[in-house]
Amino acid sequence: MSIKDKLVADMKEAMKARQSDRLTVIRSMRSAIRQAEIDGKVDLDDNGVIGIISKELKMRQDSLREFEKGGRADLVEKTEAEIAVIMPYLPKQLSKDEICTLVKSTIEKTGASTPKDMGKVMKALMPEVKGKADGKLVNDIVREMLN
Repeated sequence: MSIKDKLVADMKEAMKARQSDRLTVIRSMRSAIRQAEIDGKVDLDDNGVIGIISKELKMRQDSLREFEKGGRADLVEKTEAEIAVIMPYLPKQLSKDEICTLVKSTIEKTGASTPKDMGKVMKALMPEVKGKADGKLVNDIVREMLN
C-alpha cells in the first residue's frame, strides 16, 4: 500500500472515529501532496510523498521551537500532537550515531578534507538520508567533522 493510499484510509478511519485533530493533520498532508502534484504536473511516488511529509514535519518542528521560546504551552502541546500524527508516515529516523557513521563513510568516498568540500559531501549524503534525518542536523555533523 502506497503512502497516499494509507493517508486516504487513515483519513476515513479518523472521520469514523471522530478524531478531528488527527483528521486535520492528515488532510493538511494530503493537501500539500496534491498541491505539489498540481504544481509539478506529476503523480508523486512514495519518495516524493516522503519529501512533502518531511517538509510538513519540519514546519511543525520549527513552530514548536518558536512556541517553546514564547512560552505558549497550549500551542506546544497541539504541535507535539500533530508531529505524533505525522511520524508514522515517515521512514524510521536515523540516530545521531547512525548519521555520524554515514557522514564518515561519505567523507571517505568523496575524499573531502576541508570545510570547502562540504558541498560535495552533502550532495552525496542527502539522497541517502532524505526523509530519515533532519537536514540541519546532518549539515551540523558534516560541518563538525570537516573542521
